[in-house]
Amino acid sequence: QVQLVESGGGLVQPGGSLRLSCVGSGSTFRFVAMGWYRQAPGKQRELVASIATGDTTNYVDSVKGRFTISRDNAKNTMFLQMNNLKPEDTAVYYCNRVYRPTWDWGQGTQVTVSS
Repeated sequence: QVQLVESGGGLVQPGGSLRLSCVGSGSTFRFVAMGWYRQAPGKQRELVASIATGDTTNYVDSVKGRFTISRDNAKNTMFLQMNNLKPEDTAVYYCNRVYRPTWDWGQGTQVTVSS
């Protein structure tokens, strides 16, 4: 089973930026489409950005133009560059494969956007 570790979250003011990282163990990371998910209190976990093995990306409308997903398959690493953050972006962010079944979820990394 692939182990996923997210990092890079923190407290930031509205309009600020954060860069999240996801590191996966194992040898299958590079062969699957990956995504960043987030879960805010009282809400379901949602997929906000995805990236295919061929680097095709997709975003939910709420983050388009502000978030950029990328990956470095050689290092089993994925990133989420988040710019112009809004309070509505506050959530725990997770990485995982896009297709079901997902791997075991990591701890996630908390992103808090507040003035």
